[in-house]
Amino acid sequence: MKSYLVAALATTTLFAASGAIAATEATDAKLKAAIAAGTRTPANVQRDVYRHPYETLSFFGIRPNMTVVELAPGAGWYTEILAPYLRDSGKLIAAGNDLAAPDERERKSAERFMARLNANPVYNKVALGVFSPPRKYEFAPAGSVDMVLTFRNIHNWIPAGPENMKALFASVYTSLKPGGVFGVVEHRLPANKTQDETASSGYMHEKYVIGLAEAAGFKLAAKSEINANPKDTADHKGGVWALPPTYGNKDEDRAKYQAIGESDRMTLKFVKP
Repeated sequence: MKSYLVAALATTTLFAASGAIAATEATDAKLKAAIAAGTRTPANVQRDVYRHPYETLSFFGIRPNMTVVELAPGAGWYTEILAPYLRDSGKLIAAGNDLAAPDERERKSAERFMARLNANPVYNKVALGVFSPPRKYEFAPAGSVDMVLTFRNIHNWIPAGPENMKALFASVYTSLKPGGVFGVVEHRLPANKTQDETASSGYMHEKYVIGLAEAAGFKLAAKSEINANPKDTADHKGGVWALPPTYGNKDEDRAKYQAIGESDRMTLKFVKP
């Protein structure tokens, strides 16, 4: 009888492990399919070599049945991947500019993003939320979200000041379920270089970003060098925007910046306890 129980337990464990492997492989295949989708903009696909979407999203632990908030999606580089990936089993909330904002530029930006979503049915299940720091944060009910993601945005929010940054990070923390993940990618400033109070170069100290998240209650679960670029010295004329794809200095030293590639970036995974 004892041998039978041991054998039965071993068989059950084997089936469970096999099921977990199969589920992981299916999730990976779905993510790879979203990244390879023909609906992506060709110019965006060319940047995969710098932005590593498969490795980055896998590191954060994304799954297709999650509710995911993308903060400040901009022109939608990651939206192009997240929307088809989450479309069938999960939910994507694009939290960005306010269509009813008092500022005309913000309204126009929100309208452009909305027009892009309306132009392709792959985006017809994307929910819209408002993330307009420091004025308004209305993107998800408290405790309703599995994952919040932001890509190269925190430096844009720093000029709002310390108190507004606290409110911003608190809005992210509040939206997440216990155990929820806050995934951050940001341009990284070497520790031996000075970060000014507005992060005007576009680069930020990793320690500073970790401090902002921890002050809001997050725990640093892991960090990765997926998006590291050792060629980037982070001391360019005009800041990070000198590098591709912006080439802020136009033809000045363009070959040098092209050889460097896109910025060195921190990739941080925080968890809400």
